[in-house]
Amino acid sequence: MKTRYEAGLQMLEQVDGQAGLDVVERLSTAFPEFARYLVEFPFGDIYSRPGLGLIEREIAVVAALVALGNAAPQLKVHTHAALHVGCTPRQIVEVIMQMAVYAGFPAALNGLAVAREVFAESGIALPLA
Repeated sequence: MKTRYEAGLQMLEQVDGQAGLDVVERLSTAFPEFARYLVEFPFGDIYSRPGLGLIEREIAVVAALVALGNAAPQLKVHTHAALHVGCTPRQIVEVIMQMAVYAGFPAALNGLAVAREVFAESGIALPLA
């Protein structure tokens, strides 16, 4: 049986690929306990649960981070993750636009700016067809 940490590392790699593992490695050099919590709870306990696939989970995370309005670095990581698990750029844009209704236009505009940056880094041309 896998430990929470082992399960979390495996799920983190599925969601974020090497970029996620790199984040944890960098964090663990200064804050090892927090790095462990980051792997065990969100990825070992929550992402590993049945009931939602990784696409649905990343859509929910992108929506939540846009709605928060103050989490651009995390939104960037999770927009990359959404693409990594199979979300289409169109799905990501639609989720962000939907947040204009519930979180306001400034939050959606900030979210779209992050999406534009991630798409550029990923070689995705705008406007989307």
